[in-house]
Amino acid sequence: MTRVAIVDDHPIVREGLVAALEGKKGIEVVGVFSRVEEALSRRSAEVVILDLELPGMNGLDAIPLLSRSAAVLVLSAYGESIEEAIRAGAKGYLLKGAPLDEIERAIAAVARGESYVDPRLASRLVTRSQRLSEREREVLRLVAAGQSNKQIAGKLRISERTAKFHVTAILTKLGAENRAQAVAIAAEKRLL
Repeated sequence: MTRVAIVDDHPIVREGLVAALEGKKGIEVVGVFSRVEEALSRRSAEVVILDLELPGMNGLDAIPLLSRSAAVLVLSAYGESIEEAIRAGAKGYLLKGAPLDEIERAIAAVARGESYVDPRLASRLVTRSQRLSEREREVLRLVAAGQSNKQIAGKLRISERTAKFHVTAILTKLGAENRAQAVAIAAEKRLL
């Protein structure tokens, strides 16, 4: 039985979640709160379903505190904070309006220690993770200039192994098979 707490400042959301989850096999709602501070004072849940926009302490600030004793599953109307929530320690992120069976799957996944991201947000998260870092852009410019890994390492004052790591990451993120193709793709996407 997975013990679940709900933290949301909207009564209709809290009541709706309780009504939907109560009686579901394997789920027991053990706490319903409108503020993070209330939830922090009673830590009996394995999974905390958390809204981010809350009075008092906001959800992003609460994630590291709540995740010490429970898996945090964010349930938000907005997807813009997904990266920050995951960095803060959230195990899952759903958009409000997710179907009940998806909420149940997410609860089960995070309770097992897995991650769960709303399918509507997954592609956005993948796309963002494929962006080149500033250092990778520097390396890419040097690759485009015909520099070897050894030359890149010397110019950027990094090890040759680190330079090679950056080049490999660039190839992977751009979906290129070699350095020349990476430069061509980068030029096409105006990354240079």
